[in-house]
Amino acid sequence: MIAVHCRDDNYVLASSFACSDTESMSSISAQRISWTAATATAPLVWGTTFVVTTHLLPEGHPLFAALVRALPAGVLALLIARRLPHGSWWWKSLVLGTLNMGAFFPLLFIAAQHLPGGVAATLGAVQPLVVAGLAVTILQERVSAWRLGWGATGVAGVALVVLGPDAGMDAIGVAAGLCGALSMGLGVVLTKKWGRPTNVSAVGYAGWQLTAAGVVLLIPALLIDGVPRGIDAGAIAGTLWLGLFGGLISYSIWFAGIRKLPVTAAALLGIISPLTAAILGALIADERLAPVQLIGFSIALAALIAGQLVPRRRWSADSAPATP
Repeated sequence: MIAVHCRDDNYVLASSFACSDTESMSSISAQRISWTAATATAPLVWGTTFVVTTHLLPEGHPLFAALVRALPAGVLALLIARRLPHGSWWWKSLVLGTLNMGAFFPLLFIAAQHLPGGVAATLGAVQPLVVAGLAVTILQERVSAWRLGWGATGVAGVALVVLGPDAGMDAIGVAAGLCGALSMGLGVVLTKKWGRPTNVSAVGYAGWQLTAAGVVLLIPALLIDGVPRGIDAGAIAGTLWLGLFGGLISYSIWFAGIRKLPVTAAALLGIISPLTAAILGALIADERLAPVQLIGFSIALAALIAGQLVPRRRWSADSAPATP
């Protein structure tokens, strides 16, 4: 951090340092806002998964749905990037692909098929808390009481939006939802820990993981689920949406954002997904939001925004330029 003196004889020099310091913080703030906004589009698209799954995809084929969401998008990304993993990235891609997609996708589909979309989405909202805990253990980060508190507040807000007295609770669906949140939470933390090779694009990086997930899912999907009968135009459209937009494009943006943002702040953006699911459910099913749900929506949105902010004292310490 650059020390700024206030004596008259070096006032001009001190002012220039202060100006440089302010401009640097302004630049960091602008970049942070831009990356946050871009990264937020990924969970926004993922929020459509529940309505697409329940309205378009064949029932009872979670592994096959996960396979066709991952493998074609992964192969397409490899063709675009024209770069394969190298060295340790072969096994790292396999681990990350399994956690972020190979295990997460089928667990997500199982939760969506066994629970109302709102309940399944709420279980996914605990991911920021999972990430916060794993970041302390794996990344050796200090516990951020600020973001941890807002993460818990966000979960409570989402619960008010999507949970009601008639919410159906199925043990298999609940277990799948919680395990899915744990799987992707661990994947997010390891993605932050291992980073991304400097000569590999975000699309290529996403392609490595999507392809690895497809390879992991290929045999179980064909042996356990098989190919569903009566695949219609709606199922094809839903699969294309989830594979291209919910897979390749969203994960490319997500991985680029994780690289630029604090891991717990990025995880808090996941609250957007259940909120999107709740809004789409209300629009498509013509459900009206009760006053308590509107309050919950406001709480979740406030938690999402507050979790992206840094308390002023920490900003001064963390964002100032380092002394050369």
